[in-house]
Amino acid sequence: MVLSVLLADDHAMFRSGMRAILDTQADLDCVAEVGDGAAAVREIARLRPDVAVVDIRMPRLDGLAATEEIMAATDNRTKVLVLTTFDLDEYVYRALRAGASGFLLKSLPPEEMISAIRIAARGDALIDPSVTRRLVSRFTATLWPSASEHDKLTSREREVLLLLADALSNAEIAAELNIGEETVKTHVSRVLAKLGLRDRVHAVVYAHRHGLVHQP
Repeated sequence: MVLSVLLADDHAMFRSGMRAILDTQADLDCVAEVGDGAAAVREIARLRPDVAVVDIRMPRLDGLAATEEIMAATDNRTKVLVLTTFDLDEYVYRALRAGASGFLLKSLPPEEMISAIRIAARGDALIDPSVTRRLVSRFTATLWPSASEHDKLTSREREVLLLLADALSNAEIAAELNIGEETVKTHVSRVLAKLGLRDRVHAVVYAHRHGLVHQP
């Protein structure tokens, strides 16, 4: 399956470089590149790409505001990866609150950027454990259900949530629990639905935020 990708960045050279990298991958197709957030929102609504790679700092509408508009669309199917030059906590928090599937530094090697696009497309988490620890220490409680919503989970669903918190992929969870990947997908979907969480990234933070995993 070929994944469609939209690039949104106000630096033409960065977009050209990213597009050249994408063009080397048989399973990735850059369907558009834009230079501002407003254009990103418009083109994503028109093209509905699988993944949008969006820079935080752009004219007209910044990447965070653009992500909010993209995720608010009722028929949205696009996963958003937010890019930035600086690993600032405030950017990470706002990106995840806006609904981004991941937060990446532009300094990432090309192969890791490509891998991140594929990971986002399949709905896997994109948070490094060290970043997760920073997130949970400062996320406000209002972002999450105040009650123990995880009490609704079955024992198997709780196991899956804890493995999600360790940033394991579906394949790794399947191997750990000795079950099929399709079964893992079903459990992940049920965990997200029961906890009222947007995606796997938020499941990772939820598990840490509610003390379900050991935090060093």
